[in-house]
Amino acid sequence: MTDPTAYVRLETRFARLGTLHEAMAVLHWDSAAMMPSGGAEARGEQLAQLSLMAHELLTDPAVADWLEQAEAEADELDDWRRANLREMRRAHTHATALPARLVEALRRATHACEGLWREARPANDFARVKPALQKVLDLSREAGELKSAALGKSLYDALLDQYEPDGSSARIAQVFDTLARDLPELLGAVLERQAQQPDPVMPAGPFPVETQARLAHRLMEAVGFDFRHGRLDTSAHPFTGGVPDDVRLTTRYDETDFVTGLMGVLHETGHALYERGLPRQWRRQPVGDARGMSIHESQSLLIEMQACRSREFVGFLAPLAQSTFGGSGPEWEADNLARIYTRVEPDFIRVDADEVSYPAHVILRFRLEKALIEGDLTLDELPGAWAEQLQALLGIAPPDDRRGCLQDIHWYDGAWGYFPTYTLGAMTAAQLFAAACDAHPEIPAQLGQGDFSTLLGWLRRHVHEQGSRFSSEELLVRATGKPLDPTIFEAHLRRRYLEEA
Repeated sequence: MTDPTAYVRLETRFARLGTLHEAMAVLHWDSAAMMPSGGAEARGEQLAQLSLMAHELLTDPAVADWLEQAEAEADELDDWRRANLREMRRAHTHATALPARLVEALRRATHACEGLWREARPANDFARVKPALQKVLDLSREAGELKSAALGKSLYDALLDQYEPDGSSARIAQVFDTLARDLPELLGAVLERQAQQPDPVMPAGPFPVETQARLAHRLMEAVGFDFRHGRLDTSAHPFTGGVPDDVRLTTRYDETDFVTGLMGVLHETGHALYERGLPRQWRRQPVGDARGMSIHESQSLLIEMQACRSREFVGFLAPLAQSTFGGSGPEWEADNLARIYTRVEPDFIRVDADEVSYPAHVILRFRLEKALIEGDLTLDELPGAWAEQLQALLGIAPPDDRRGCLQDIHWYDGAWGYFPTYTLGAMTAAQLFAAACDAHPEIPAQLGQGDFSTLLGWLRRHVHEQGSRFSSEELLVRATGKPLDPTIFEAHLRRRYLEEA
């Protein structure tokens, strides 16, 4: 038998790694959605050991040898395999930067901290979780310093690279500073115009969770979700997990307000459609993974914000919602629901924020997490800094930590460097949706019929099926003809909130 090439050996090794990561993804979903609280310690041990096994497989000295041999023969590989090799090298560099004891310690610390957060958030008790968060922050900073040396990047950019490959905090800060400068004027203009229009009327509840879930399932199917390959459950913080062939979505419902719950479901469905559409022939290989979190967030925000808050889609939603909840009257008409879904009202909670004020929440978190990682801000100072910066950006300050620094899971779960991808994703979503509609002008009208087939087909071809074959920028250029252009996002906001009837 011919000895397999170094590249073939790498594919075999990464397939095993991919299977381990799939198992961890399902275990993590279960811990957030189904696991009884008494199982937390055992689950933490399971995840720690699986993380250690994955780290050992990737940092095996043989992998470094295979990478060198495969890279020396890269000209013999096709485009997909060369891209796979590039992503293997990137994963190996990240992994070998960290000793095994740090990988295990991080997994244990983040699992414990996340569990405490789930108790501290509803109790509005930041002090309860702060020591555990400090441990996560210290370990994350240690990991960032090691990755900084390995990647030749700044401390924060080394952490950012885990979620946004080759992302630059300097470039992000430049874009965000411009947004922060322009946002008050735009927000003021939108609020002024909104004040001259009839206030939306909220349909009267209660809206039973079971009924909301039934409507959510109907909308997910309309968008294109296949329940043979996934499920919808509830959790403290909505997220999408699982694996491409078994996508696990979670949301949270409010029986007094069905609006936010439904849009949260549609947001997560966008993530799920991306996972389902990743190239099947490259399952469990790095090139078959999603291309960074700004692209991932673009897919959720494209479905939720660009498509499902459009007047066309709301026209499809209105009679469904009315019949599902047994409502009647003008508050159930499409025009009123459209005003509800495009209502701009600065609020404390990021996941419930309107499209215009949402970027301020991300700018806030980007600035705070960068300061925390770089040692310019302490956790003792975090609640005060949060209130001060939100006041400057949106003119409001959270009345308590539950609606301030306790509201998001990300830092407690160890995801430092993740937050900028949300607004980068919103900008990318606007650009992709505009390009899809330019190519297929019939898309808005189809959304009004609950038909996402043309839009989803375009996204499959230009984004989902490409996996990590291209960089984020190259993917966007190939799909839209230009790199990320923030003016397209701003034009979308002005058109929807200042020009549309």
